[in-house]
Amino acid sequence: MISTPDLCDAHPELVRVVEPMFYNYGGRERFGGQIVTIKCFEDNSLVREMVGEAGRGKVLVVDAGGSMRRACLGDMLAEKACNNGWEGIIMYGCIRDVDEIGKLNLGVQALGTHPMKTEKKGIGDKNLDVTFGGVTFRPGEYLYADNNGVIVSSQALI
Repeated sequence: MISTPDLCDAHPELVRVVEPMFYNYGGRERFGGQIVTIKCFEDNSLVREMVGEAGRGKVLVVDAGGSMRRACLGDMLAEKACNNGWEGIIMYGCIRDVDEIGKLNLGVQALGTHPMKTEKKGIGDKNLDVTFGGVTFRPGEYLYADNNGVIVSSQALI
């Protein structure tokens, strides 16, 4: 995959750039694919459900409300996502088990880390538009991420 700066240079009229806020924790530093969304707050029940599905060519975008009080992704769910072919996960919130996640062939970017897991209440929504970092993420659009940042496009750029 080419870099996000190269994609911005080649397609400036097609990209929306997410404000810088994410840290790269996954073993795959560059990733991209079609967007699948979840909106949840301190409950990763839907994350568990989605990473159990086939994810080849897809990126899971989780709007966890920017919570810095719980981790919505840990090593077991990240490993499940990796085993089911997901390209990556963008977590607008925290993750945990970063040493283990860093060994997986999965892109993972998040706001930070927190050792406390979430409660499982089954609360949240999937496949809806979510907005954070100055960008709206729409299911079916495309996301590309690397150490330079995260960009979104209404059409595939690669």
